[in-house]
Amino acid sequence: MSSVAVIDYGMGNLHSIEKALQHAAPEVDVQIVSDAKTIQQADRIVFPGVGAIRDCMFALDSSGLSAIIKEVAKTKPFLGICLGMQALVTDSEENNNTACLNIFKGHVEHFSKNLLDAKGERLKIPHMGWNQVKQKQHPLWDGIPQNSRFYFVHSYYVKPNDESETIATTEYPKEFTSALAKDNIFAVQFHPEKSQTVGLQLLKNFLTWDGKQ
Repeated sequence: MSSVAVIDYGMGNLHSIEKALQHAAPEVDVQIVSDAKTIQQADRIVFPGVGAIRDCMFALDSSGLSAIIKEVAKTKPFLGICLGMQALVTDSEENNNTACLNIFKGHVEHFSKNLLDAKGERLKIPHMGWNQVKQKQHPLWDGIPQNSRFYFVHSYYVKPNDESETIATTEYPKEFTSALAKDNIFAVQFHPEKSQTVGLQLLKNFLTWDGKQ
């Protein structure tokens, strides 16, 4: 049986992503884990996250999971979600420039406090709710219509150094990177587990993905 490890570093409700993965592919063994051996033995890795990046990185570093994530991200199909996407880049503006995992070269920046929509009305931060995702070609978008709407909750966004690693964008009101990909890694700013049919399709695609673009 194929297995997927959902990395538990003590932050966030992991049961919603666990249930979504189980629903997307009932035949897959989904485990919420924090020990290195089980993570290393899993066929696929999911790295979710909510909350503050400083707390996230402290938890990862103090538990030794930072090194494990860097290791498995080199070889296994790997999915980062929300803060789990932001933690993969070089550093974040949040909490006075927090060093991150540096798997993708890039930075995390805060949305401007003075964002205005096309009507000149102020946009709220955090960016919360449904928004369109403009895809670039990748196996994880299979069966998902272009410009499908996914569910977001975030105040910070990723700016990769290499624009070719941006695999999807979203507007709020300017375009920002809403998904990253390189090699066997795919990471999204939105929450697929909260995004109904299209989110489940993305998870299903991940659970059959061989890690190749």
